[in-house]
Formats: sequence, structure tokens, C-alpha cells
Amino acid sequence: MSSRSTGAATSGRQAPDGGRADRIADAALTLLAERGLRGLTHRAVDEAAGLPQGSTSNHARTRLALLRTVVRRQAERESVLLAPPGGPGDTTAADTAEELTEALAHALHQYLTAHRPLLVARYELALEATRRPELREIYDEAGRGFREPLVALMRALGSPEPERHALSLVAWCDGLMFSCIAGSYHASVPSLEELRRGFAELFTGMGLAGFATPGCGDKAR
Repeated sequence: MSSRSTGAATSGRQAPDGGRADRIADAALTLLAERGLRGLTHRAVDEAAGLPQGSTSNHARTRLALLRTVVRRQAERESVLLAPPGGPGDTTAADTAEELTEALAHALHQYLTAHRPLLVARYELALEATRRPELREIYDEAGRGFREPLVALMRALGSPEPERHALSLVAWCDGLMFSCIAGSYHASVPSLEELRRGFAELFTGMGLAGFATPGCGDKAR
């Protein structure tokens, strides 16, 4: 995982080593979650960040430039929360399978419980990217920073189809996150144990080495 201290900033709060650019981007993410895209203006970001009027315009002159800044910051903060633990390596041993399942479940649970506004902002940006080709480009670039390590992780786990299995993992996580934030399960969040079982079931169904569904035969934890 990245060691940058970017994951916990909310409500315009600055990371310890963050500069004005991070402060502006964090404030913009908070506004996206609270007010949607209509509430994201340069003046509103200045106010939310506690900066003099004109500060955001000096950093990101146009609305598109501001959105690009926000997409980059969103990716930085998500990389702290959701990056695959450990990266490619010896992930086929039973102990490592346990650790991987635990780490993924913990990361997803933290996102759903402690960083819900960041996830709402993510959906706002995703929808806007479908309407703006110029934003789509940087949004997809940020997405590759997550996708490529997951493909490498699937390959290290012995997947015969790492690209397809990475897509299945992303789709499962994205679907669960959307359901628990904006969908029919918005009022409830799966427990850590439920998430562990979910990941274990997913990896077991893929036939990856070292995984078994907890409570069914050989336990994964």
C-alpha cells in the first residue's frame, strides 16, 4: 500500500504533509458528497477549505481542471484504503490466503463505515465522467492504477484468467459498495465476518489456491 497520508481527510481537512492543492481537492470531495456536482463551485471550495476567495481558481482555473484535480485526489485516497495488500508474491499458501481475505475485508469495511462521503463523491465523479470525454480519460487512467495490481494479484494467486477474475473481483466490490451506500442496502453494512466469507466464497469459486469458504470444509480463517 501507499504510505502517503491521504486516506482519512474529510470535510476539507488537510493531510499532515498535504499542501494547498490537497486541501482544495479534499474540500471539493466533501462538497461533492454533501451537495452533488451542482454545489461544486470554486467559491464554495474556497469557503469549505477555509481559504481566501480566488485560491481554488488560482489552482484550477476551469471547472474541468477542478474536476481533474478531484479525480486524482480521489484515486490517491482510495489507494490507501483499497490497494491490494502485499502486492504480487507468494499468495498461494493457506496463511497468506487468510491474511489476504482479512485485509480485503477490513479495507472494504473501513470504506463502508468510516469513509462513506468519499464513496458518494466517487459515484458523482463516475457519472460525470460518462458525460465528459475529457474527464473520462483521466478517470480511466486513475482506474488503471487499481486494475493492473489486481490483475497481477490474480496471476500470483494462480488464476488461469487473471484479467477476467480481476474484473469479477472489482464488480463484486463495486456492486456491494453501491448497494450499501446508495442502493437497497444503504441502511446496513455487512460485518467483517460477512465480508470475509464473501471474499473467500469469491476466491474459492474462482478455484484459486489456498482458499476455502469459512464454515465449509477447510476453513479460510
